[in-house]
Amino acid sequence: MLLNGILIENSYAEAFDMKATRLIVTADTLAWARHAGTAATGFATSVIACGCEAGIERELTPEETPDGRPGVALLFFATGRSVLGKQVETRLGQCILTCPGTACFAGVPRGTKEDRIPMGQKLRYFGDGQQMSKLLGGRRYWRIPVMDGEFLCEETSWSVPAVGGGNLLILADARMAALEAAEAAADAMRAVPNVVLPFPGGVVRSGSKVGAKYKGMPASTNDAYCPTLRGLPRSRLPAEVESVLEIVIDGLTAADVAAAMTAGLKCLIGRGRGSGICGVTAGNYGGKLGRHHFHLHELLP
Repeated sequence: MLLNGILIENSYAEAFDMKATRLIVTADTLAWARHAGTAATGFATSVIACGCEAGIERELTPEETPDGRPGVALLFFATGRSVLGKQVETRLGQCILTCPGTACFAGVPRGTKEDRIPMGQKLRYFGDGQQMSKLLGGRRYWRIPVMDGEFLCEETSWSVPAVGGGNLLILADARMAALEAAEAAADAMRAVPNVVLPFPGGVVRSGSKVGAKYKGMPASTNDAYCPTLRGLPRSRLPAEVESVLEIVIDGLTAADVAAAMTAGLKCLIGRGRGSGICGVTAGNYGGKLGRHHFHLHELLP
């Protein structure tokens, strides 16, 4: 499919089931809420090595938060509830509790006992016996003494089903053209609710394939899309492509991921061939990795 001079391949992104939760972090100022959110979602680009995938979903006004202060919504994704719970526990204690003036609340609907993700439930022990609890509207909160006053933290969050691994591959005739296109597409995708782009700036240059020639490597470079390996028989790059960048999307539902991918596609098509974009495709593994398939031609009107 050729749209505005850009070739949209008849391909699909293959995504897989995950578990996710949302935390609401507030602070005295938006800047400090963002400091906490940035730290808590750091080193969370891929479950391959980071344990979870995470990002700042959006900024929140005082009217949108439980305590009437500015804040940020954070989304965390992992392969299972127990892994997700451990990641949230560690990051909450090391990155949000430690940040001046913060408070933390669950940002997903109340779930079942089996869906629980500990927050203040375990973190309260940092209070060394001086912590206090309060039950409000059927939800328990912990007040933990810290050196600038108190850290208020909801006792529990909950995990919800989610989808990870939606993606777009942007093929361009120059490295800066690919980067500028990826930046614009990432901005368009971030406007979609319930999704995060976990890689730095939302963009990844080291796209991977499953497996490797070396023992113990679960993934390796996606050589079919590396310009310096164009001479390999399995290369998928035409002569004019000099750079490829990928955007990976995690969302709370398949519809959220599809909406983000559609927003990215529309942005790229709108830029046109004159921007240096040669084509757009998506990464998949022949249906072996995940049950969610996002066909590019079906995402476009």
